[in-house]
Amino acid sequence: MATRTYTLKAATATHSPRIDYEQLLNEEQLRAVEAGEGPVLVIAGAGTGKTRTLTFRVARLLERGTPPEGVLLLTFTNKAAREMTRRVEELTGAFADVGKLLGGTFHHAAHVLLRQHAGALGFSRDFTVLDREDARDLMSSCIAERKLPRERRFPRAEVVLDLVSMAANLQRSVAEVLVEHRPQFLPLLEEVLAVTRRFAERKARMHLMDFDDLLVLLKRLLVENPILRERLVDRFHCVLVDEYQDTNRLQGDLVDLLAGERRNLTVVGDDCQSIYSFRGADFTNIIDFPQRHPGCAIYHLTRNYRSTPEILQLANASISLNQRQFPKQLISSRPPGPVPVLVPTLDVDQQASFVAQRVLELRDTGVPLEQMAVLYRAHSHSLELQLELTRRGIPFRVRSGVRFFEQVHVKDVLAHLRLAGNPRDELALKRIVKLVPGIGPARAESLWEALIALPPELSLVEALACPEIQSQVPRKAAPGFERLIRLMERLTQPGSIPTPGQMIQDVLAGGYGEYLRTGFPEEERREDDIRQLAEFAGRFEDLPRFLSEIALVAEFSAREATGEAPDESLTLSTIHQSKGLEWRAVFVISLAEGRFPFPGAASTPDEEEEERRLFYVAATRARDELALTYPISAVLRAGERAILRLSRFIEELPAGEEAPYDRLILETRTEQDAP
Repeated sequence: MATRTYTLKAATATHSPRIDYEQLLNEEQLRAVEAGEGPVLVIAGAGTGKTRTLTFRVARLLERGTPPEGVLLLTFTNKAAREMTRRVEELTGAFADVGKLLGGTFHHAAHVLLRQHAGALGFSRDFTVLDREDARDLMSSCIAERKLPRERRFPRAEVVLDLVSMAANLQRSVAEVLVEHRPQFLPLLEEVLAVTRRFAERKARMHLMDFDDLLVLLKRLLVENPILRERLVDRFHCVLVDEYQDTNRLQGDLVDLLAGERRNLTVVGDDCQSIYSFRGADFTNIIDFPQRHPGCAIYHLTRNYRSTPEILQLANASISLNQRQFPKQLISSRPPGPVPVLVPTLDVDQQASFVAQRVLELRDTGVPLEQMAVLYRAHSHSLELQLELTRRGIPFRVRSGVRFFEQVHVKDVLAHLRLAGNPRDELALKRIVKLVPGIGPARAESLWEALIALPPELSLVEALACPEIQSQVPRKAAPGFERLIRLMERLTQPGSIPTPGQMIQDVLAGGYGEYLRTGFPEEERREDDIRQLAEFAGRFEDLPRFLSEIALVAEFSAREATGEAPDESLTLSTIHQSKGLEWRAVFVISLAEGRFPFPGAASTPDEEEEERRLFYVAATRARDELALTYPISAVLRAGERAILRLSRFIEELPAGEEAPYDRLILETRTEQDAP
């Protein structure tokens, strides 16, 4: 029997998959897409087609012969990666097996690579990834092992986890992060470090990784194993990174390690939209990219498809004042539209009235509520607006967060005031006593039953101090319960009932501030919310009226939750949460010093520039109309009115005939004045 040879030939496309790049891209996008090998930095201004450019860049690399498995596409959401790979697949058709491309978040890519190579670190390939809840439970167990006395107020598991996470992403030690960000825990430094070491030991022993470990251990793998690093660099012919301005130190290091000596790296981002330093984002990653990658090609995308020329004129004028940036001027591809307006208002109440009225007017002219947004520096700045929208029946949603009065810490503080005003408020009492360390739901129920059995003529403080109540308090909870009694005594002192604003300040100073500092990762924001609540409450002379106003919003929210969702809603959002989104009409409110920029957020030149970038992001969310409002005055907790200064980000804009906005003066018309 003869043996013969049959040769298989590689399949070739029957037609050229050539994409008409010149037809589908503008000149700036085309230059970035056609860039050759080596490090490439694409500075993509707001609304200039960043995602489109990156998608076509991937398609062009595949068309040039890069195998799909040789492409690493790193994004900040898996949804973005899926959308980009879907578009690449539509562009390339059957030409490339896009499914072999490794695309997704940094954590997703690290997870895939560690599943293949975890053995080199001593981990089983079947390691388990802890979610946030599992990690918190493990950290709680590590804290419990130390058997620390309760009076030392050791930080809760969530706070310690936040320290560990921040240290990992900033590539610093836990001790350094604690000193800089949590100095109140310095007396507990050794115990905190012991707990974090134990946390790491137990994870390693059980072959567990949390989300931060995925990145930390991948970097360790690449640094400590040069042979494996070389293999991965050879595998990934090109590395592409979306939203590069948002990467932190650890992510920046991983990108450089995976690009390696090949240096075939494309990063896309906008330095003028780098606004997440509070999350650990490192601005130097993008601004110093040319120094870290000498000879890199830099491409600018400046053709904006979102906003009118008038809106961009204002945004360009503002951001041009930053010194550390890649200078550029956004150019609108749209026809002219309305000039942005600057609206001074008497106070935050008039500001809320203006926004609500203008929203209704725009809706009447055909702009859906879905196409309008109100942006602000902090959720607490929307407090009066939420009340006004509720009064007028305008449906709204708070993006990526609950309504101000529904937040846990706000409801905690209000519960103290409710109990002071009504000692028979069962829900308020149970909520408050459960804040005392050592008192849980069952004990709170027992305390309430003992309280209502007492003679009704007793004051709240007298009742809480009775032996019948004291006997229900566990020994470990006694110090905290005694502090609660002293606080309620201040809130209910006869003959000198404090104002609602002062009562809120007393709650914060009477132990709740410490509770926030030991129990929550973002305690500064929560304390700011409470102080803003106190300022709002300062306009009310008596407690019942203040609590009635709050109840109005709560009732409106309850009806929305149990009824059918409205067909459309106005969006309320912090500027940070609005990045990447756009609306036809945008209101940026509370543009006064101390509110925007935020107190303490612009104490250095670098911080001030980030706050200005935040203003730039807010302005460039608007497509057709932009309104900038600021209250001229504010009511202080003592009932006095203080004059507010216009935000520096408005004052520094060109004035007079060159001003990129019109000033809108509000007039108040009563029903008698109406024609």
